[in-house]
Amino acid sequence: MAISKFLLVTMVLISLLVFRPVEANGNGDGDNLAVHTAGPEGANNPTYIPTSECGTACEARCSLASRHKMCLRACGTCCTRCNCVPPGTSGNQDLCPCYRDMLTHHGKHKCP
Repeated sequence: MAISKFLLVTMVLISLLVFRPVEANGNGDGDNLAVHTAGPEGANNPTYIPTSECGTACEARCSLASRHKMCLRACGTCCTRCNCVPPGTSGNQDLCPCYRDMLTHHGKHKCP
């Protein structure tokens, strides 16, 4: 009986070590956004970021927007739902399909 409990605990610990998300820091240019290769969008999306870092990512995305507050609000909503924000201030939306495909009630792109 004791051996089977030991095996169960050992297997659980091994599975936690094997199936945990892999993290890496940014691309070396000073930004500290974490890039995850596992998670809800992580398997197909190398730009996955945690919701806690949406503010930083959206600030960079909306830095050149003429309507800064509106851009931040829309980007924040999109980031929270999609767990990703495309790099740069515009374009690159193919790197985040969920972000690219989100529409408003009027059929326009929601995410900046």
